[in-house]
Order: sequence, then C-alpha cells, then structure tokens
Amino acid sequence: MDGREDRRLATAPDPFGAHPLLISSEDLNAWVLSDAGGIVAIDKPGWVVCHPSKHGPTSSLVGAVREYWGWETVHLISRLDRETSGLVLLARDRELASALQKAFMRGAVAKTYHALLCGHLLAPAKVDWPLGEDPHSPVFTKVAAVAFGSAGARPSCTRFEPLAWGAGHTLARITPESGRKHQIRAHARALGRPIAADKIYGPDDRLYLHFIDRGFDALLQRFLPLPRQALHCSRLVLRQDAEPLIDIVAPLAEDLRSLALQLLDDMDEARLDVLLDQAPAGG
Repeated sequence: MDGREDRRLATAPDPFGAHPLLISSEDLNAWVLSDAGGIVAIDKPGWVVCHPSKHGPTSSLVGAVREYWGWETVHLISRLDRETSGLVLLARDRELASALQKAFMRGAVAKTYHALLCGHLLAPAKVDWPLGEDPHSPVFTKVAAVAFGSAGARPSCTRFEPLAWGAGHTLARITPESGRKHQIRAHARALGRPIAADKIYGPDDRLYLHFIDRGFDALLQRFLPLPRQALHCSRLVLRQDAEPLIDIVAPLAEDLRSLALQLLDDMDEARLDVLLDQAPAGG
C-alpha cells in the first residue's frame, strides 16, 4: 500500500467520525419500510440524527426528507436518539401528525426494543424509578434515576426481559411504558445492566465528550464493543379500539445482529430469529 492509499483511508467517510456522513437520496429511499395512509415508517441506522443539525440539510433525517422528497414540513411522530437504530414514523400532514401524537400521549402506542446489556440479567425486571437531570455528569443532556418526590422528577417505567446470555452480556427485549428522554438507557444504567457501548450511560460518560471531539477512535475501541449503543427499536403498534391501526417491524440492525451472534452462547441465525420474533408489542 503506498502513501496515497494511506491518506485516502485516513480521510474516508466514517459514520462515527468527528463529522457525520451526509444522507443520499438512495440511502433515504432504502430505509423506507412502509408508506401508507400518510405515514412513512423509516428504519433509521444508528449513525443518523433525526433533527436538523449544523452540518447541513442532508446530515439529518428531517433535512434529507425536505431535500429529496420536497416536504416543506416534516412531523416526527416518533424519534430515536442518534445512536439508536430502528423505527421512526414521519407524517407530512399536520392533522394526522397531531392525532398520532395524541395517541402516543394517551398510551395507545406500544413499542418494543431489543438491546445487548452489559452483564447478565437473570430474570425479568420492571424499573419504575422517576428520571431527572444528572447534576454530577459533565454531559448536560444526561438524566438519571432519582428518588421519588425529587424536584423535577418525571414518572417513568421500563420493563426488561432477558432472552439469551453469553460473554458478560444479555440480549433483552425492552418495553417502555412511558416515553422520557433517554429512558431506556438511564433505567438500564440504574438497573446495573447498562446498554452495551453506550457512551453516556456506560463505563464513563466522558467517553461521549471524547467522541464528540474526535469521533470513534482507538481509545473508544478499547472500552466499547461497537461504535454506537447496542439499542434498536424493533416494533411499533398503534391500537385503536383494541385493533392495531399500525403494526410495523424493523429487523434487528446488522451491526447488533453480528455482535449478538458473536457474544451469546450457543447462538446461530435461526435461534436468534426465533428469540427476536417472540412476544409481539402490546402483549
């Protein structure tokens, strides 16, 4: 390999580098899971930010939709953190968006996530600790489980169900019963089983600050098994009068699938598919 090749590799686009990749029209169209009734379901990769960013219109999902699909207004019915992959719902119509957002608020929506947790979770767990700001973290967006009755605390509840174990990790199905910021990640941390590769709620939240400054580099590779947190939104069901009006599934992202096959005991593709398909959202 000559010096020119070394330089090309060093500057090659990296979805988890210091500067995010830009979304192409081909990318955006490939992520569409369904487009019906004014609702578009997107299977968002774990490197894509939902909301517009300082890096230009095609550096975010909303910006790319405006740029390539010509939507003047994009309503995010459901959103995910940048490093969480899986289902995101979009609507173009304000009235439809309002109706769906109200359905979320009244608890008519059930979401299922899958994650790789650090450590072995041996039995199902319900975490209902309220969440509030973490005054001890250098990351200003971080929340934490706080005592009941704490000022600013918001009621929250998350259920964790272990599916398989191996190499110091647990594959879990997760069902949030409320929709707070960073809820799953903060509750997993409070449970003592943080999401694998989580830069904020994992081994040291200063890893996140390092990532913002330098991207996913050799230092972070020493501490984290993936460039992004091992969390995926797998299914969303909207029920109306006890019937599912929306029922959409996003297959487990390939990077999480590969890590699960690598870490979990006696795991192969067929068994993993069976585990992931169990227990539909909403019971």
